[in-house]
Amino acid sequence: MPTPLEYTIPSMAGRTVVITGANSGLGNAAALVLAGMDARVVLAVRSLEKGRAAAEALEGEVEVRELDLADLGSVRSFAEAFTDPIDILINNAGIMIPPFRRTADGFESQLGTNHLGHFALTNLLLPQIRDRVVTLSSLAHRSGTIDFDDLNWERRRYRPMPAYAQSKLANLLFTSELDRRLKESSSPLIAVAAHPGLARTNLFAAPGNGLRGAISNAFIGMVAQSGQYGVLPTLAAAVADVPGNSYVGPGGLFGARGAPSLVERSIQAKNAEAAERLWTVSEELTGVGFPNQLGKNP
Repeated sequence: MPTPLEYTIPSMAGRTVVITGANSGLGNAAALVLAGMDARVVLAVRSLEKGRAAAEALEGEVEVRELDLADLGSVRSFAEAFTDPIDILINNAGIMIPPFRRTADGFESQLGTNHLGHFALTNLLLPQIRDRVVTLSSLAHRSGTIDFDDLNWERRRYRPMPAYAQSKLANLLFTSELDRRLKESSSPLIAVAAHPGLARTNLFAAPGNGLRGAISNAFIGMVAQSGQYGVLPTLAAAVADVPGNSYVGPGGLFGARGAPSLVERSIQAKNAEAAERLWTVSEELTGVGFPNQLGKNP
């Protein structure tokens, strides 16, 4: 059963929050709230033009920095250029059910963007992080499987939705293994995950203009909650007093909507052996590993 979270967003003065994909959707909604509570918010975005346009609509201390999670070169450049302490890293950016394509490094685009890009970014920034890492997953993780024999869809016929579900399951396995490693290192940092339920963002626009797309969009419109409510699990995961490896999502309507709560993940997402194996494979694919030295809480 979901466990409701009681929390308030405190003053964020003096704290730095980095949010990936924050020029639109849930990332932008989180930036709006946190900047409004006096955080220094860094919009880590693929398009500087879109990021600057988003920043102009926000009040407070907001910066825009270029980051393309589908290019490990861009991830490294971002991490090398960002030398300041970070209190909270929110791994928000993601793509959902695009046509088949590969990242700059040859990864299937959803796994590469949603998981591997964030995996590399997190580990490169980890020595500077002082509080927590929040990674966004999805209800879709429940149908996901990690195909270690063909992670990047090189032999199978590509299917966008299973590929998306695999990437979202990877987000949860990554969170679990990251939090385990942080505990093993006696670090005060925590890794937590969140999901928005069904939120009316650009990710949930059903492709196509036919009857099927119209029906899907009508259903989403009736069931989904607005972005301002869909972002609440992300905010709760970022500021609430929760244990490491928590999973925060809507507590009602089968996880589709409702107040932020501690929620369950699938059996596959609790597989510690798979989490450790995925970590090892991710290190091999990205060339980035868990850092030897970690930051300390102030």
